[in-house]
This record gives sequence, C-alpha cells and structure tokens, in this order.
Amino acid sequence: MKIFDYERILTKEQLKTASGKKKKGGRADNWKYTLKRILDFVAEQKILLIIVILLVVASSVLALIGPFIIGRLTDRFIDGSTFNELHIWLYGLALIYFLYGLASYFQNYWMVSIAQQTVYRIRTKLYGQFFKLPLRFFDKRKHGELMSRATNDIETISATLNSAFIQVVSSILTLTGTVAVMLWLSPLLTLITLIIVPLMFYGMRWITKRTSLLFKQQQAAIGEMNGLIEESITGQHVVKAFSQEEEMLRQFDEKNNRIRNVGFWSLTYSGFIPKVMNTLNSLSFAIVAFVGGLFAYYGHISIGTIVIFTEYARQFTRPLNDLANQFNTVLSALAGAERVFLIMDEEEDKMDGEKVALQGNVAFQNVSFQYEQDAKTPTLSNVSFTIKAGQSVALIGQTGAGKTTILQLLTGLYEKTAGEILFDGKQIDVISKASLREQMAFVLQDPFLFDMSVKENIRYGRLDATDEEVIEAAQKANAHSFIEKLPEGYDTILSSDGNQISQGQKQLISIARAFVANPKILLLDEATSSIDTVTELHIQAALENLMEGRTSFIIAHRLNTIRKVDYVIVLNQGKIIEHGARQALLEQQGVFGQMINK
Repeated sequence: MKIFDYERILTKEQLKTASGKKKKGGRADNWKYTLKRILDFVAEQKILLIIVILLVVASSVLALIGPFIIGRLTDRFIDGSTFNELHIWLYGLALIYFLYGLASYFQNYWMVSIAQQTVYRIRTKLYGQFFKLPLRFFDKRKHGELMSRATNDIETISATLNSAFIQVVSSILTLTGTVAVMLWLSPLLTLITLIIVPLMFYGMRWITKRTSLLFKQQQAAIGEMNGLIEESITGQHVVKAFSQEEEMLRQFDEKNNRIRNVGFWSLTYSGFIPKVMNTLNSLSFAIVAFVGGLFAYYGHISIGTIVIFTEYARQFTRPLNDLANQFNTVLSALAGAERVFLIMDEEEDKMDGEKVALQGNVAFQNVSFQYEQDAKTPTLSNVSFTIKAGQSVALIGQTGAGKTTILQLLTGLYEKTAGEILFDGKQIDVISKASLREQMAFVLQDPFLFDMSVKENIRYGRLDATDEEVIEAAQKANAHSFIEKLPEGYDTILSSDGNQISQGQKQLISIARAFVANPKILLLDEATSSIDTVTELHIQAALENLMEGRTSFIIAHRLNTIRKVDYVIVLNQGKIIEHGARQALLEQQGVFGQMINK
C-alpha cells in the first residue's frame, strides 16, 4: 500500500469538478459568491479600507519610480552630464524608498486591524447563528466538526486577510504599472518578456485545479478529526468501560492518515508554484538581459533602458509569483469560508411571533411528527389530548414511545409534521418561541452544568434571581445541605462534566434551576431517574409543591413518582393507547392499571 496514495484522494471526475467543469446534475464550486461574502464583511470598514488601498497604490507607484530613476541616471552618468548632482539624486532615491517603507508599514498595520475586525464579526455572527438554528441541525452533525468551523476555518480566513489582500492588490497594481512602463520604453522587448506568461498560466492552471479541491478536503478532514477527538474526550468513561481504546486509536489513525495524505498532496502541489515561478523568473531575466544586450549593442536602446527592463522584468514576475503563492492561501481560506457560510445560510429556527402570558392550557390535536422526512414510521401519529391549566400529566410508555418528543414539541425545539399544538387556544406557530420558553422549565434526564459556580448554574433558570432566591430554590430541591459542604459553597466552580459532584447532586442542582425559573409549565424528563431512592423521597414533596398551580408534564419510569398526578397518557409506538384521569384509569384496570398492579 502506498503511504501517499494520490489516486485515492482525487479522482478524474473530481479533478474535472475542481477545474470548474460541472458534473451532470451538479454545479461548480461557487468560490465567487464566497469571495463576495468575505469582501462584504471587509467593506464594513470602508474608510480604513480606502486608506489602505490608497497606501497600496502609493507604495506600488513608488516601487515603480525607483528603478526608472536608476535607469535614467545610468544613462546620464555614462556621459558624465549629471555626476556632480549625484548626491541630490541619491537623496531623492532615499526619500522615495523611505516613503515606500512608510506606506508599506501603515498599510500592513491597518490591514491587520481590518482583518481582525472582519474575523471578529464573522466569528460573532457564526456563534450567534448556532443559537438560531433548529435542534435537528445539531442532531445530524458532530459537535467537534462544528467547533472546527468556528476555530480552524475562521483562523484560515484571518491569516489570509492579514497577508493576501495587500499582496494581491499590490501585485495587480505593480503588474499593471510595470507592463505600462515597459510598453512605453520598448514594445518589442516587452513582448519578448511576456513570452513566459502563457507558461505561467498553464502551469498555474494545472496546479490549482488540484490544490483547490485538496484544500477543501483538508479542511473537511480536520473537521472530522476534531469531531472524533471531541467524542473520545467527552465519552472517556464509555471508552474505558468497554475497553475500546484500541478501536478509538484505529479510528483516529484512519482520520489522521487522511489528513496526512491530503495535506501532503496539497502542500506538494502548492509547493510547485514558487519553484515554477522562480524558474520562469530567472528565464525571463536571462531573456531580457540577452536580447536587451543585443539591442544596446546595435544602438536600438540605451544601457539605462536595459537596467530598467531587468529590474522591471523582476518586478513583472515577482507580482506573478506573489499572486501564485497567495492563490493557494486564498483557496484554503475560501474552502474554510464556504464551510462557515454554509452554516450561516442554514434555515433558522422560527423565533418570531406574539408575546403571550401563558395560563397553562395545552392541547394536542391530531399531532404527528417524524425526525426524518423519509422515515418509514412516524415518531408520533395523530396524538390528541387536552390539559387544563394547573393539571399534572404523566407520560408513560416504553423507550421510543414518543414521550420526550412530546416535550420537545411543546417547547418548539422541533416543528410538528401535522396537526395543531395549542396554548390557551392559540396555535404554537403564532407564539414567540422565546416568550414560550421563558415561561417553561425543562429538567432533563441527563443534567448539564456549565463551567461556572453552583450559584450561577442555579441562577441560569432566571438571570435576575437574587442570591436569596437561589438559596431558597436549592432548599426546595433539597440541594442546600450538600452545596454548603462544597469547598466554596455556592461559589464552588463546577466543570461542564461536573465530576466534582455525583450524578444525583447534579440533578438536584438542575431541579433547583427549575425552581428559580418559577415557570407556568414544568417539564420533567426522567428528572429523578439519576437520584437514589432515599433522595427521591426527600425531593418528591418539593416537586409536588413546585407543580402546584402549574401545568406539569412528567416522564417517569418509576410509577411511584406519579402517584399524585391528575392525568395519565400511555403511549406505544408513537400512538396514545390510553389516557384519562389517573383514578379513572386505575378503576378501568386497563394498560395503566395493569402496570400499577404488577
């Protein structure tokens, strides 16, 4: 097996696509649109950008003036006509190159500022976009891969803006000015100099049609590896518990090898560019020196003109060389930017709507839902029920019956496929999701804590809660006693994995967070499943107090935790097979009655 198997990375069909040819039923990479999007962000600092461009123009003009003066001085000094004025010309040249250095310094200084501000806005918008996207977007993507887009891809854009923008603009101006002056001095010698341009063009085309796709695949491969690393670190307990260290290393080696292969060929092909350009640069210089020498020998041009042409020949190929080198950097940045903009262009969650004060009446009318459009069977099918404000509802059923899905539909985390969901008679579609969720509290089966103090984790339920309200909420959740025993009490900093405390204690903090939120609707998804029986008994009374006067939906496998609920819904494979008042269902001795009497 080849260590660097290029054929496995790019196929002939991919090379056609990379060179701009459309696949049947597909389209070429939209790099022009991506570039325009980046420039739109850059253009937000128009004044500073105009100043930078003016400085680039000034430095390019000054770079052209220097060699021209040297050439003209060469002719004049040969006949000795201005030898006595040499010091004046030297002072003039010194001033020109000083101004050139000054313009170069400030254009680079201000361009760094523009680049950092641009990347700051892109990063901010991308991070904000994460909170606007529906939950199903994250269900289909690895978190590490998304993190890679927010870090690696944006840093690639930053590095490119810091260096490539000025070099590209400067190279284009220098190239245009150089050709114009060369044509003015000697059209014939200029045409001879331009012989190398077709060679440069075809060489660049051959290289870049390979590197463009390779850079995109490199960014994608890095994202995949970051996703695996994030998974392996987050799931360390599972990896070790099942002794899958070797399997994780195998997967990592596979993805790492992919990055090595793609990186090797992308850098190998992009590395050809300076080699090819330097070779052609030397060839151009040799041609100008040889042909120019012949022209001077026969008196067609002066020696000073040859001096100018040799310098301009270098200046002619140098911007081409710079453009070639920056082209790879730009391709890499465009690949990263495209991955960033793809997230920005994702359809956002619908957050607009009417702000309402909920009473707590909830109704499902023939609601159906499926996570995947092409799913053979829906997750929920024609689910209907009506709950009055203040009632407590138990959702019962086997794993996969659709219990958690109902809660997610209630909060608007997912959009129903069919039917209607009503709050106080108003359809969920016309209610602002922010307004809806502000009046709900969700206690998950697997509690999540942030990298902040215990106090701030509880206050997350309502950010304006006072310290007294936080402590009161912890007392109601029976969390106060163990919190006080922590090293810093309520000011103890917890990590996101919460390894300093037990799973049950994490759940108690999560329940305290729900207390402090003071919601109209309470959603408990296996809220006591991670708590031992003794602790469960202690908090059961507190939960009952919390549910009093509030509409509450409770998912529980332990049936003793729903002894005092008002209403019971029994689900099976996404359908309601039994529902009604708890006592009435017990008397009917149906499915629920049989479950209780087991």
